[in-house]
Amino acid sequence: MSYIDAIKERHAVRNYLSKKIEESKVVKIQEKIEELNEKGNLHMQLIEDAGKTYNKLLNKVMGLGSAPSVIACIGKDDETLEERIGYYGEELVLFIQELGLNTCWAGTFNKMNIRAEVKEGEKLVISIAVGYGADHGKPHKSKTPEQVIIAKGDRPYWFNMGVEMALLAPTAINQQKFQIRLNEDKSVDFVDKGGPFSKVDLGIVRRHFEIGAERETAKPF
Repeated sequence: MSYIDAIKERHAVRNYLSKKIEESKVVKIQEKIEELNEKGNLHMQLIEDAGKTYNKLLNKVMGLGSAPSVIACIGKDDETLEERIGYYGEELVLFIQELGLNTCWAGTFNKMNIRAEVKEGEKLVISIAVGYGADHGKPHKSKTPEQVIIAKGDRPYWFNMGVEMALLAPTAINQQKFQIRLNEDKSVDFVDKGGPFSKVDLGIVRRHFEIGAERETAKPF
């Protein structure tokens, strides 16, 4: 499965089976986390037993209380942290999708119960529920390309492909509060329009765009 296939197949899953993740897959996830932590100056951690991470009422109503495992998204606290979490965290999510597992980005969770290591100068930003879904989730209504594009004149094919994948990116409460600007020199900018976890969303959107466009948009953070 390619990352593009993973993008098209992956949907947020909030109800999980009690089945544990096989050790062989845990090892692969841990190896990918180590790779991405090094690239993104992050401290993401897979916690195999989610325990009471999702014991808040909202989580129970949503079904996340059934998630067997969780990824704590942590990193050095600076102005780029949230976007780095989104960018590298989404690559991890797509990798996990390729392994046949399901995920859900979750900003609401019990930070006291997540049992992650947060070092001095670091911040726990968000979590990702991981496991075997009771279903595979479902797609949500998306904006049109015209609603998120800022561009003059003709748009190259690679840009349109990037936007197509960006519109499939998960965003907090499906807000899609971003715009993608194509400049005259064919460089690309991503515009944050604000809202809950919008900077995390922007990192996710940027990674999706790059996968669709098959090119990096800027020097990594």
